[in-house]
Amino acid sequence: MVRVNPTTALAVPLGIALGLGLWTLLALVPRVGAPRLSMRVAPYLRDLSAEARDAVDRRPSEPASVLAGLVAPGAAHAGRVFAAVLGGSDGIARRLRQAGAAADVESFRSRQLLSTVAGAGAGVVVAGVLAGAAAASGLVLAGVIVLGAAVGLIAPEQLLARAARSRQARIATELPTVLEFLTLSLSAGESILDALRRVARTGTGELAREFGRVVADVNAGMALPAALVRCGSAVALPALTRTIDQLVGALERGTPLAEVLRAQAQDSREDAKRLLLEAAGRKEVAMLVPLVFLILPVTIAFAVFPGILVLQLGL
Repeated sequence: MVRVNPTTALAVPLGIALGLGLWTLLALVPRVGAPRLSMRVAPYLRDLSAEARDAVDRRPSEPASVLAGLVAPGAAHAGRVFAAVLGGSDGIARRLRQAGAAADVESFRSRQLLSTVAGAGAGVVVAGVLAGAAAASGLVLAGVIVLGAAVGLIAPEQLLARAARSRQARIATELPTVLEFLTLSLSAGESILDALRRVARTGTGELAREFGRVVADVNAGMALPAALVRCGSAVALPALTRTIDQLVGALERGTPLAEVLRAQAQDSREDAKRLLLEAAGRKEVAMLVPLVFLILPVTIAFAVFPGILVLQLGL
């Protein structure tokens, strides 16, 4: 029987970590030479040949893939259980769509679960520090751990809601300009689908990406009014929804689209001005804070200090 001293007990995990690290570095080294012809043809034959399917689905032998393959089923099951406990998947899906995120609800719940575990771990670390520095009660230490887990649970949803509101604000800012561009394209003789395609191709903003999805839906076989309505309901921006309703109504009734879009662009600019004035009104009290607590005391100090100094010198 071999006696295990502290040095040997420390050397074993360090050796395992060193081996995994060297294995990872070796897997990152690029291979010399072109891939074989069978590997290049296999993706095109995976529906016809079992050997090609096995060659394509073969996982690399580097440790990250091995560990991910071992952990992925359990993590996916934990994410589904976590999503079932929390609920509200429809709201999460809507905010993910509004934020323009490519992740689905399950992946978001998985990240939220990891964030909760990380928050609980941070709470354990803080509780350990408090327990070593002061004689804190067990209730306080448990409260610190629960607080860390709660912060990790709530933070992803708050960040997602903030990202959705920020993207909606950017779309509202881009809406008048995009509508005017569509008006110019329609006035030049293009159809509404060609105008949307031009905006999606030349634009770089969030609204241009949304119109790109509309064009992709139309190319996939969906009717243009249905694709526009789907876009408006997904973004859930009142100005955009109102514009799409007017545009769909004009398409159904045969109304000139250029005049409709020009009127909507003007209304969007007026709404932007109104929202700016409302924001300024809400910020009026906040703008008084630096005036009252910073500028006014400094002004009084400059006015009173010379008199106090003269009185002290005179006395």
